[in-house]
Amino acid sequence: MPSFPAVSTLKTADDFRRHLAGGGIELPFDEEVDAGPGGVLAQPWKRARGTIGNRFCILPMEGWDGTTDGRPSDLTRRRWQNFGLSGAKLIWGGEAVAVRHDGRANPNQLVMNDATLGDLAALRELLVTTHREHFGANADADLLVGLQLTYSGRFSRPNEKKKPEPRTAYRHPILDARVGAGDQAVFTDAELDRLVDDFVAAARLAERAGYTFVDIKHCHGYFGHEMLSAFDRPGPYGGDFAGRTRFLRNIADGIRAVAPNLELAVRVSIYDFFPFMPGSEGVGVPAGAAPYRYAFGGDGTGLGYDLTEPSQFCTLLEQLGIELVCTTAGSPYYNPHMQRPAAFPPSDGYLPPEDPLIGVARQIAATAELKRRHPKLCVVGSAYSYLQEWLPHVGQRVVKDGGADFIGLGRMVLSYPDLPADVIAGRKLQRKKVCRTFSDCTTAPRNGMVSGCYPLDAFYKQRPERTTLQEIKAAHARALEG
Repeated sequence: MPSFPAVSTLKTADDFRRHLAGGGIELPFDEEVDAGPGGVLAQPWKRARGTIGNRFCILPMEGWDGTTDGRPSDLTRRRWQNFGLSGAKLIWGGEAVAVRHDGRANPNQLVMNDATLGDLAALRELLVTTHREHFGANADADLLVGLQLTYSGRFSRPNEKKKPEPRTAYRHPILDARVGAGDQAVFTDAELDRLVDDFVAAARLAERAGYTFVDIKHCHGYFGHEMLSAFDRPGPYGGDFAGRTRFLRNIADGIRAVAPNLELAVRVSIYDFFPFMPGSEGVGVPAGAAPYRYAFGGDGTGLGYDLTEPSQFCTLLEQLGIELVCTTAGSPYYNPHMQRPAAFPPSDGYLPPEDPLIGVARQIAATAELKRRHPKLCVVGSAYSYLQEWLPHVGQRVVKDGGADFIGLGRMVLSYPDLPADVIAGRKLQRKKVCRTFSDCTTAPRNGMVSGCYPLDAFYKQRPERTTLQEIKAAHARALEG
């Protein structure tokens, strides 16, 4: 069974570098992090559509804690307040919001429609007000807040948490069996036309709610991402690159027609691998054999990437006038070790088959290559949370080298929302708040509970779900060992 040292045990910069060198892992790294307004991560991003105040971005983080009719709850509002007090100046969508009921990933996902418009507008205002309270009355002048729009597709569970109701782009030889998807789950072209209209309608409402941009989600195995690998789908929405990107192009054109002042963005999985499953001693192994043709950005082996089409996708974004791009990889449902590297697997996962720092380095390197090829795009990178105390050191070097324009924070913001503010102010990181990637924020919702950082956030530590969660994790650990 592979064994990797915990990042928390790499106490010094020399320790960290030695571990990287021993594993042949290449990561950009600065020994010292600049503090104050002159620091690299404190620098504004100036562009034609306005300034973004620093180089930290809050990635979309769901809590599976909205109401059954798609509105935010007190738990949702608490999380968005944390986004506001984080100090980050780019809020990438807050969380994924479904464009209609049947595309919800869980029965508590937020939904954008006429009935919820006021609630989602108030959610944005709460974030902005909180930001002003912590950073000054005019602090939102360089704050950019968007809303991520999604349709969960293959991973839709709109009515019951344990009942998949998949809608797919094509038949998949491995994933269909995992969610019970058959021929009836595949969208017709006419149904896709209507789904495009639903994205456009949701975007128009998002503009009315005060959001500056909408993210047309194309990542993590959800529907937009799956469309990019619809090589076997016949008709106008599949086959060649033009067909597989028609969904995005039609949505973008539709939004431009009804909301010309609304900015567009895309979060995209820039490569994908095989679906994985637990193998010997619970370690993840591929669930198939090469060749594997269903990975956008894949090299055909199922275990490597080829940036030819992701770069072509970036060119398309430039042609569509979409400047904001957030990179990520794979899916939390079928290959989480590469999507969000972690030392501890979620309860439905597997032990990491590689040092998680390899997964971090892979995403950073691929993102840097795309940024090099497309310098005019405004690029946000992901996969930084596993770096833990060394996150600012790597992030600073990435931005300094031009490997990304913004450092995205996902899981880290659940345990340590004010990390950006501390880094920019030159304060020492609060070790007791640093995310250790225990995966409780994933294990909880996979078992019907709300998401949160149960190990480190005092608020979630006190919730009754914590005991149940500990029991589930212990049983999963025993199963992997057995």
